[in-house]
Amino acid sequence: MAEYPWVSVSGFGTHIKSTQNHLILQNKNTTERIPIDSIKHLLVIGSHTLSSTTILHLVKNGTYITFFEPDGTPVGLITPFGDRNRAESYRTQQLIPRQRYAISLAQASVKSRIFAIERVQELQNVHLFYEGELDVLLKSHEEFTYLIKLEEIRRLHKLTSDMYYEIMSRNLPQEFRFKRRTMRPHIDPVNAMLSLGYAMLFGNCCVGVVGSGLDPDTGFMHDGKGSLVYDLIDPLKAEMVDHVIFDVARNSLTYADFEITQDRCILSDDLIGTLTKKLHTSLQDKKINEVIFHLSNSIRTGSEFKIIY
Repeated sequence: MAEYPWVSVSGFGTHIKSTQNHLILQNKNTTERIPIDSIKHLLVIGSHTLSSTTILHLVKNGTYITFFEPDGTPVGLITPFGDRNRAESYRTQQLIPRQRYAISLAQASVKSRIFAIERVQELQNVHLFYEGELDVLLKSHEEFTYLIKLEEIRRLHKLTSDMYYEIMSRNLPQEFRFKRRTMRPHIDPVNAMLSLGYAMLFGNCCVGVVGSGLDPDTGFMHDGKGSLVYDLIDPLKAEMVDHVIFDVARNSLTYADFEITQDRCILSDDLIGTLTKKLHTSLQDKKINEVIFHLSNSIRTGSEFKIIY
């Protein structure tokens, strides 16, 4: 039985087959059988073999099939004929009050970053907070509850995010010139590494969002393409990406790992390979999917949305 009503097939070269009642995934020496009636969405990421018979079995069951690039970018969707559930789900998502969910996401982001700072202080035996900074972050967490306008929520969220990166920079080698999070193109290696990690987290999260039937482009704090995904990854960055990047920057990064040109920083292939391996371990799909599942449930039923970070 699938843990969530969507099933992801990633990597390369899986043979996706079926019987009338089961989806069969064969890759090298492994075979997985999943009851078709437990699958509401099949997510095919990268290059695999999928027969037309299997597509027919799935579509007759009312299952959606979405195809993605290897980085998690959606490229196409097969829907059961005459199905309107997705359009109705998107409309529900567009009509709910954004502030309620934006506050939950912003509060979770602050808490996750406070935990990350405190964890570094404990493990590295350093003191990163300047006087009053922890109080500011804690008070901001409470203040979100009383904010009404979306712009106020966004403004306070940006303030706490900027504080977090500045505080964390105090425990990194100063020669890498990382002081805060910047927009692309990046001119320092730490920001470039963070963007690589966030892109991987975005791809993993986007797959789950599409699988759950949510519109990835209808966010709460963010607007535009991928806005919901950007919302959901924000509370997950500190645990799943930042600790990996900051650890590499603190302990093993050298000038041979990157090149700074006139307008940007370019990471070496070896460094990208090292980071990719580490991030594949730290990105927790189970936790990502759990957050998405709870959000989908909350939007559908009106229940409280709690974020695990």
